[in-house]
Amino acid sequence: MSESEPEPAAAQWDEESLWQLVSARGMGRRQFLRLMMVGGAAAVIAACNGADSTVGTSGPASGQTSSNTSSASPWFKDTTPFLAHDDKRSLEARLEKMQGLITPNRLFFVRNNSVSLALDASNWRLSVEGDGVDEPMELTYDDIRGLPSRTMTSYLECAGNHRAMFDLLKGQRASGTQWMTGGVGNGEWVGASLADVLTLAGIHASAVSVLLIGLDEMSPEEGFRYVMPVEKAMHRDTLLAYALNGEILPKDHGFPVRVIAPGWVGSANIKWLGRVVVSSEQTWTRNNTTSYTLIGDDYPPEGESKGRPVTMQVIKSALSLPWPAELAPGRHRINGYAHSPLRAIERVEWSADSGRTWNDATLSGSQKDYSWARFEFVWDAEPGERSIMTRATDVAGDTQPDSVPFNEKGYLFNQPVPHPIRVS
Repeated sequence: MSESEPEPAAAQWDEESLWQLVSARGMGRRQFLRLMMVGGAAAVIAACNGADSTVGTSGPASGQTSSNTSSASPWFKDTTPFLAHDDKRSLEARLEKMQGLITPNRLFFVRNNSVSLALDASNWRLSVEGDGVDEPMELTYDDIRGLPSRTMTSYLECAGNHRAMFDLLKGQRASGTQWMTGGVGNGEWVGASLADVLTLAGIHASAVSVLLIGLDEMSPEEGFRYVMPVEKAMHRDTLLAYALNGEILPKDHGFPVRVIAPGWVGSANIKWLGRVVVSSEQTWTRNNTTSYTLIGDDYPPEGESKGRPVTMQVIKSALSLPWPAELAPGRHRINGYAHSPLRAIERVEWSADSGRTWNDATLSGSQKDYSWARFEFVWDAEPGERSIMTRATDVAGDTQPDSVPFNEKGYLFNQPVPHPIRVS
């Protein structure tokens, strides 16, 4: 829905989506079915909104309660600043609303695989198990916060960000939510190193895979999960984060604890983390065989995967303008954001003639840790239908490619995008 549209009416909810919503808010299956029989979706929504006895009494995850009883919304944050996709699981940020390097929590994009959870930190537990550790253990929220903390700036991006460009620019529509350029944000995260937890559990030298599992049991596989190689899991900057931008981690972003894996796609950054399973053999799940996988002629299968599992992000840039943008004729200061996994951005160029000539933009602000870069340039806009392309280069010389091979799921699109601008 667009930012001006109201919350979906009861008639707009299909039964499965409505069940996912209200079960996450504490409604039991029996009550849900009874209300559907008596009064349909309207009765379910009314009960979820108005009766304390139906909210927070049970749920798919340990200690789950709900404070979001004001509306039948899959999220806790105000959705007004976002482009809300019709999958009811994705809030796309509008880059034109951002100023500076850090994305405010209220503007930070959301990508869920069911609905946001409201968990009770006092009842939350993290299980660490598997044949790859000597000492399986269960840690509390206070245990995690009692470990040495790390503060780190890192961008976070959905693997499908820019997915719509496969269709818009190449005429090949990929499956999944049609993200434009706003499935990305940049934040200051605080947490404990996952490596410290794995060390406490006595991780074996022979360990190969670390399976991260969320408590969002309505998601595929009864808890969204991602398989991480042990080398990434043991990197000191792979965090069990409990704070974002100076605040306790918001519910929509994984409270009480989530994973932050710098430079890796959003699916690796598991929210509402509940289990860590360490294995001495390669682990295969939905998300590294058929779902978060590059599938296409240019991506031969690897292991049990139908293609190439998605891991690291790719270098990208985008303008902080509405799509499409409308500007008056004359001189304008245009800005945008660029990022590269694990490396700083060294250069951003822009072109207003479809890439025939390129001009240097100016980088502004520091790129601390794994931060994105903010860039700007001055453009003399003449009347007519125009477009501006940008391309970024990092300190290792990696540059956005002229073209990206198609993949069925539409992941990792990063060729320069001609941003449409009407000057009148």
